[in-house]
Amino acid sequence: MRKPLIAGNWKMNKTIAEAVELTESLLPGAASATAETAICVPFTALQEVGRVLEGSSLALGAQNMHEEESGAYTGEISPLMLNELKVTYVILGHSERRMYFGETDRTVNGKIRSALRHGLRPIVCVGESLEIREAGTQKDWVKDQILQGFEGISGDMLERITIAYEPIWAIGTGRTASSAQAEEMCGFIRDLMGRMYGENAACGVRILYGGSVKPDNIGELMGMDNIDGALVGGASLSAADFTALMNVGTE
Repeated sequence: MRKPLIAGNWKMNKTIAEAVELTESLLPGAASATAETAICVPFTALQEVGRVLEGSSLALGAQNMHEEESGAYTGEISPLMLNELKVTYVILGHSERRMYFGETDRTVNGKIRSALRHGLRPIVCVGESLEIREAGTQKDWVKDQILQGFEGISGDMLERITIAYEPIWAIGTGRTASSAQAEEMCGFIRDLMGRMYGENAACGVRILYGGSVKPDNIGELMGMDNIDGALVGGASLSAADFTALMNVGTE
């Protein structure tokens, strides 16, 4: 039985003081949720937010990392640095990293492997643009992302990996894939994992939906067979909205 995960991606938002305030307001809702819950906060806030989260059921996540432990990589953050801050989850391959910062399936693969070596739990993002969706090649696109991104990943590692399907055309646009569209792609991803790793392994992989998730659409999305939670953007910046998502998503 896959346990749902509701994870917030704060992106480049919140000062340290604002992050602490929001985190404190989320703790009661997280304590009552039966799903796993996590917030992926900016690097600058990881330490202080981590202190607030000590002893709580709300997990700490980062939004990116470099695959190397150290080196001449100005502006980057290593897995060892995340370990020191007691980070549990790390988002890898988010569409904004691919689009604006040139990340490829190959670089994402290196980050996944490094995260696993260092005890971190990757949330691996895949998804298509509007142009690819309109061309009808979204499944081929996502298949290629997974085949390259998961190269060298063995079946026994899958239980520590979460996949987030995020149609790029539905991120921050106010548009949301219909529950049927989201389920179709999440089901396709699970079938692909089954072909790669076997049915038992595929059945255990958590697949989240990400793309303008809000309290008024989470219930229907969570009712789908192959959607195991959500990677939440804008709504995770509101204590009321994210608390509602944590509760609705666990019914």
